Amino acid sequence: MARYTGPKNKKNRRFGLPLKNGKPDTKRTGTGRGRRLSDYGLQLREKQKAKYLYGILERQFRNYYIKASNLEGVTGDRLLQLLENRLDNVVYRLGFAKTRPQARQYVSHGHIQVNSKKVNIPSYQLKTGDQITWKESSQSSDIVKNATDNSGFESVVPTWLNVDSNRFSGEVLSEPTLSDVELIIDTRLIVEFYSR
Repeated sequence: MARYTGPKNKKNRRFGLPLKNGKPDTKRTGTGRGRRLSDYGLQLREKQKAKYLYGILERQFRNYYIKASNLEGVTGDRLLQLLENRLDNVVYRLGFAKTRPQARQYVSHGHIQVNSKKVNIPSYQLKTGDQITWKESSQSSDIVKNATDNSGFESVVPTWLNVDSNRFSGEVLSEPTLSDVELIIDTRLIVEFYSR
């Protein structure tokens, strides 16, 4: 599947996100050349930021929006729930990986099981009660050791997930709520973009 493979810090500066290398951002941030973005520009940037954060492309993101708009409740909140319930995102949220791209790789390479069955689809939608574990043969490998070594890495597991003490498994306790999701995304602008 296609994914963004360009310079990460350039994108992070553009969207006002923390730099990947942990160094302070000494370069100028913002819209560039002092121009003020139009309403359309702000909406487009917010949509691009969400796509970049979750590592998905336009067609898949639009499908998530269409699905969210057909569900009951606030479309923006439902969109974030669909994105948060992706298997690669949950693997990242549980602290099994240090980044979403790393979590995506673990899933794609077959190291992750859902309810004791191997799932290698990063976009797999998890439901309440699903158990996420490392494949048994992977548990004894350096992959899990490196993934769960949290030296210099803080993993805060959200309240809608539960991870066991030895970090070999996790469980989806409930649907993610807006307070559990990264609030750096303004879903109102994304809904306005697709509602034009």
